[in-house]
Amino acid sequence: MEPVLFGILSVAALAGGVGVIASRNPVHSAIALLAVLWSLAVLYFLLLAPFVAVLQIFLYAGAILVLFLFVIMLVHGHPLAHTGEKLVWQRPLAVVLSALLVLFLSYASIHGLTSPRASPGENFGTVQEVGRALFTTYLLPFELASVILLVAIVAAVVLGKPVPRGAETLPRPPREERPLIPAGTREGKA
Repeated sequence: MEPVLFGILSVAALAGGVGVIASRNPVHSAIALLAVLWSLAVLYFLLLAPFVAVLQIFLYAGAILVLFLFVIMLVHGHPLAHTGEKLVWQRPLAVVLSALLVLFLSYASIHGLTSPRASPGENFGTVQEVGRALFTTYLLPFELASVILLVAIVAAVVLGKPVPRGAETLPRPPREERPLIPAGTREGKA
């Protein structure tokens, strides 16, 4: 039963990941991200790590996703959000990086299947073990993640501030005022 459930959840997580990057609507991308996060939480339950699964649901599917939705709502109507600028190099770079990722994952999955499976320790996934690892081995990445989240919150507040009346968001070039010319006549001739 576990391999079947693992396969279903893996397909759901992959489909959600494709939905995150394929959707043009940012809210739909956030909902697809929610599907990924829930699938991963159930996978953590299957791996006998209930504490990590609950953290996945509360922190990522709850708090972080809500933060993403707030940023989407704050920035969605902002004039800087729609510059209309197309990055010509972005699509070829994405294709090359995706191909490298597929090659790397294929190599890792083929050669990784021959390695013996490590059995988790007796206290694996408990609150004490996660806390000990978080505040000893992974203290610096934990603090860096908190600083990055703080910067994201400050950026969302700054970008979400309303623009004062009379202040322009982007400098505009001066416009020339031309007199209206009736249709069917040339400039300067009646």
